[in-house]
Amino acid sequence: MSAHHVIAGSEHSSVVLHVPHGSRYIPADAGAGMLLDDAELEAELDRMTDTDTGVIAAGAAQTAALRPWIFENLASRLLIDPERFPDEREEMRAVGMGAVYTKTSHGEPLRREDPEHERRLLDEYFHPYAQAMTKLIDDRLDATGNAVILDVHSYPSKPLPYELHADGMRPAVCLGTDAFHTPQWLLDAAQAAFASCGEIELNTPFAGCYVPLRHYGTTPAVSALMVEIRRDTYLTEPAGPPTEGLPRLAAALARLIDLCDQRLPRSEHR
Repeated sequence: MSAHHVIAGSEHSSVVLHVPHGSRYIPADAGAGMLLDDAELEAELDRMTDTDTGVIAAGAAQTAALRPWIFENLASRLLIDPERFPDEREEMRAVGMGAVYTKTSHGEPLRREDPEHERRLLDEYFHPYAQAMTKLIDDRLDATGNAVILDVHSYPSKPLPYELHADGMRPAVCLGTDAFHTPQWLLDAAQAAFASCGEIELNTPFAGCYVPLRHYGTTPAVSALMVEIRRDTYLTEPAGPPTEGLPRLAAALARLIDLCDQRLPRSEHR
């Protein structure tokens, strides 16, 4: 199967909503090395899935003045995590959560450590995903001259044992930034858009944002921001059902999309 799904937006939109951790699906053949029983796996998926972030993104896309593009992961992050470095650069490897997880959120074994199986997962899922996301950003650059990646995540109200920075504040909305790819106008737009959703903090408890490696640190026309939503603001933890906070957050994300499209200059198609 393809590990991603692209939902087309307006040809004039520079905005891409990236939803990397919203799926619970694990293909049977790829999950064969899992060490959890069915109940344990369901509990781990409850903890680690950014439940309903795809619903938030879709709701925002439907109401935005100019429909953004959506790039959504169709597989669970327990298969591969598309936002991790696939090598020793990834700090989360220290807790068994590199591009291919070997540990659970509680530090228990998730799958057998098998370099050949890890290589197969990277080849079949991770690298094609990265290539497809890069292509979408290239297409937005070609069509509009700019690309804005809004990385849509959620996180639990109480820290999980795997978190490396669990002592940080846990606001209603955490905005993850990058010194090169998050311009001040984008940060200002996000703070304005989510002002009615509760407290907003920067880079706590999670930091940074996703940019394809081809453009990372080299292409200023690619802007990026991570939007981390605390789960108790829109669902009953750990994994639902949703509450009245969900449409409010979708509306806030739509406001941010509109502000991005208003701020960015339009260029002629090249």
